[in-house]
Amino acid sequence: MIQNFKEIKIGALLKQKVVEDKIEMTRICNFLDAPEERVLQMYESDSLDCDLLLRWSKLLEYDFFRIYSHHLILYSPPGSSAKPKETSLPQFRKNVYTIEIIDFMMELLETGKKTKLEIQNEYNIPKTTLYKWVAKHKK
Repeated sequence: MIQNFKEIKIGALLKQKVVEDKIEMTRICNFLDAPEERVLQMYESDSLDCDLLLRWSKLLEYDFFRIYSHHLILYSPPGSSAKPKETSLPQFRKNVYTIEIIDFMMELLETGKKTKLEIQNEYNIPKTTLYKWVAKHKK
């Protein structure tokens, strides 16, 4: 199933993973050091504190931060072509497109919701990258 990366409801995704993995509430409460009422509130939350989301990611053995990375890849404005600013933070050479992103783009093309040019412009996907995806993943 294609995830809607534009509107992230992290609590609902946590609950979905808990149900899929059949994790007991007592284990969750013990791991998070939180009462059941607080866990139920988290399921209703649109966002969570990073430390808390990291603990959920460890408990459920799933990288929930990647959902936000997908959002950045798909919906952040394109960077300027000027030389990047100096920073002491880690630098990433290029975007890493996961199979979910590729599938999302292929679905947009196959359903006719977007053209190749629209995908290139709207999501800042390089033309050669998109054409390689089409050649490799076309159904």
